[in-house]
Amino acid sequence: MKPESKLWQRVKKNTPNIIWTRVESWASFGFPDLVGYTENRGFFTVELKVTKSNKVTFSPHQIAFHVKHPTNTFILIQTHDARCPKLYPGSAVRELAACGLNACELERLPLESLSELERSLVHYIVPAFPGSGA
Repeated sequence: MKPESKLWQRVKKNTPNIIWTRVESWASFGFPDLVGYTENRGFFTVELKVTKSNKVTFSPHQIAFHVKHPTNTFILIQTHDARCPKLYPGSAVRELAACGLNACELERLPLESLSELERSLVHYIVPAFPGSGA
C-alpha cells in the first residue's frame, strides 16, 4: 500500500463523524485528495502528503487550487519520523512549497494525535452559511 493510502486509512479510522470522499488524482488536476463533510459545518478539502524529509512537494495545479480556495482547505503532512501528522491551512501552500516544514513563519493547526484530527478540522471549518455550525 502506498504511503498516502496508509495515511488515508488512518484519517478515515480516526474521523468517524466526517463523511469522506476520496478523489482520484486523474479526475481533476490539483484537486485535493479528500472532500470531507460534516452536517454542522459543510464541505472542506484535505490534501494528503507523505514526505521522508522536511521538503513538501506540490504540483503547480495543487498550489493554484489552494491559492484560489484558501478557506476550508487543509494540508495534512505525515513525515516518516513523526507519529502524528501535521495539519496546515490550505492558505499555507506557497510557504510549504517554498520552505518545507522548516518554514519558521508557518503556523500549523493544533494536532497532538491523529485522534484529534476530527476536532481540529471541525473547529477550523468556516460554515458555508452565516449562523450555521457550532
